[in-house]
Amino acid sequence: MNSIKKFFKDYFSQKDFVKRLIIMNIGVFLMGFFLSFLIEVNLGTDPCTFMNLTLSRFLGLSFGNWQLLLNSCLFILVILFGRKLIGFGTIANMVFIGYIADFFCMVWGKTIPEHVFKEFPSRAIVFGIALAMFIFAVSLYINANMGVAPYDAIPQIISERVLKKVPFAVIRIAFDFTAIIIGIIFGGIPNIGMILMALFLGPVITLVGKFLNKHVFHL
Repeated sequence: MNSIKKFFKDYFSQKDFVKRLIIMNIGVFLMGFFLSFLIEVNLGTDPCTFMNLTLSRFLGLSFGNWQLLLNSCLFILVILFGRKLIGFGTIANMVFIGYIADFFCMVWGKTIPEHVFKEFPSRAIVFGIALAMFIFAVSLYINANMGVAPYDAIPQIISERVLKKVPFAVIRIAFDFTAIIIGIIFGGIPNIGMILMALFLGPVITLVGKFLNKHVFHL
């Protein structure tokens, strides 16, 4: 009990808590918003979203409902084995991103002509902008340091508790690759967005982190 109290005391007393909370929420909203465009153009997303989209369609569930269900199961493991990784960002990610994406997909279906998402060059333009902004939104979310999404926490737990001698990067790549394989098994087709996400997500997270630390958090 004392360890839990200490965790929450340290969490709420971290420097620039309110700023981090605001930036995290902005990141989560923008992730869901721009993810809706990536879903509509269907040119690729991150491995987790690829798997969840495929499974939600296979099971006949909305993307938001399936994402919440899966994240809830993973969240139990995080509570048991990686409590230090939990924060407001964990809950916001697992609950809201899928539903935000579902909502805006519905909005685009009623307001934007289908050919914008299905025909080139408009399809490529929407994809390029949405992918860049989605990566930027992810970097905001991560650099806010307000907790890790359940999907992202699992490879960290595996690294710290099971495969201690294996580099984390290797574990993370294997974890993402497993998600891709599951998506393929259930009918998904990997696309260029997944490759671009892998190439640019790390560098953008680093750049945005440096900017926030210098100009917002003043670290």
